[in-house]
Amino acid sequence: TDAEVNGRKKTFTELQTERLEQAERTILIKCPSKTSEKKLLQYLSSHGKINSHFFFENRGIHALIEFSDKNSIASLQDVIGIPGATEHHVVPFKSRLFTFTMKNPVAQAAAETQIRLSPQSHIPVKDLIQKLCGADSISSQMYILLNEYQLTEENIKLRYLACSLVSDFARAYFPDSVVKPFGSSVNTFGKLGCDVDMFLDFNEARKHIKKMTKGPFEMEYQLKRLPSERLATQKILSVIGDCLDHFGPGCVSVQKILNARCPLVKFSHQPTGFQCDLSVSNSIAIKSSELLYIYGCLDSRVRALVFSIRCWARVHGLTNSVPGAWITNFSLTMMVIFFLQKRSPPIIPTVDQLRALADDEDRHVIGSYDCSFVSDLSKINPTKNTETLDELLYSFFEYFGNFDFRKNSINLRKGKEVNKPESCPLYIWNPFEQDLNISKNVNQPQLEKFVALARESAWILKKEDKTQRMISKEPWGLAALLIPFGKNNPNTIKNRAKGIGSETIKSLLDSLKLSNVNNLQKAVGK
Repeated sequence: TDAEVNGRKKTFTELQTERLEQAERTILIKCPSKTSEKKLLQYLSSHGKINSHFFFENRGIHALIEFSDKNSIASLQDVIGIPGATEHHVVPFKSRLFTFTMKNPVAQAAAETQIRLSPQSHIPVKDLIQKLCGADSISSQMYILLNEYQLTEENIKLRYLACSLVSDFARAYFPDSVVKPFGSSVNTFGKLGCDVDMFLDFNEARKHIKKMTKGPFEMEYQLKRLPSERLATQKILSVIGDCLDHFGPGCVSVQKILNARCPLVKFSHQPTGFQCDLSVSNSIAIKSSELLYIYGCLDSRVRALVFSIRCWARVHGLTNSVPGAWITNFSLTMMVIFFLQKRSPPIIPTVDQLRALADDEDRHVIGSYDCSFVSDLSKINPTKNTETLDELLYSFFEYFGNFDFRKNSINLRKGKEVNKPESCPLYIWNPFEQDLNISKNVNQPQLEKFVALARESAWILKKEDKTQRMISKEPWGLAALLIPFGKNNPNTIKNRAKGIGSETIKSLLDSLKLSNVNNLQKAVGK
């Protein structure tokens, strides 16, 4: 999908509408093991023009085919059979997931050429470190990391297709509903392999609430009334969860988590290989996705820094895929954005500044929360800041290594530190729900570990002799930060703390209420 329309960058909504429509014209085929790409495309083209296609590996070879017209799918579905029920009973359902096998496999095999497969996962960290060592600057290292980890065009298409296939199911019950992705799949900060967060949207149907004003009658549908929106959400998800569980092709390990703060259905979508979380429309979560999309599009340094910091945090065990007292990727992303708002001159605007640029169409008040901000990227002035990523990476670690977490909280609306409204180790204001702390889960030891690792990383970047390390083929720059520090020499941090012998270490111990350097060592070793 081109990111531009008439020379300006697409808005979040334009891009999402386009991708959803594209997904409606897309099918997924499980191919025979020896597939001739040419023969497959030749056959499929008899049903209509193909816009794009790619192959990927996921327990066998699959092909994603995007037709240019939705009717081509109906034409194909007309000639596709329902599997014969020999051992199992099947409930017929015209999905867009097909299995192709060869009628005459022997004759076909001879003409076999290698099919190019699109990777759907990122390379392991040890391979990444090797790649980074060949770069010529920390900036290039960070862009290499971004390139290896970010979602590819193909992977994004697959994510929208997963939503579209769930949509087909939801529409059996709720004909006016749409299933849309939100969060990391769409906010430009998702990495290959991340879950697909999707929500069931009834807003298309709600637009009809104020209908015909002409004529003598007030007219409305007769509907079943439920005591609360939460109960309605739980019932909707319960029904769709059961439906996916019983009849959804390729939907396995379906879990209904209906008593959570935000009720959801978790399932694994085998044909695309994604872990999916389905919830019912959450307008504020969508506005958060759009806000991050805007920040990600404004300046290429934003995503490069976020991806590097998140990879660094994962390597050192600061973040974790299971929920707990760890800092989340979302909190880290917000910390990076806040840091970039604080540069001089700022690299990106504050949320309040984006709100000031909003026009009437951008006004969104959800409940009592003002979620208005400008959606047209061309209305935002580009930054005059010319700092390199080399400088920004070091400054990020230095800034948060010396941040007064005891007293201050992080506020992206204002782009400045404000006194904590309540006592907890880390306080990051939710940019829209102003009474919520998005890092409420983080405990003191985890914050201390973050601060200690940030200081250690700043120290490494400041002290290292890049040329020497490159000559001796040692990891340098970002690569040196992606190796767990305890591995090389568990005493480094202890000695380093002695070696600094300055105010900084004293103020660190004060600010962390650590009694001695050994606790600092423990905090890092955790």
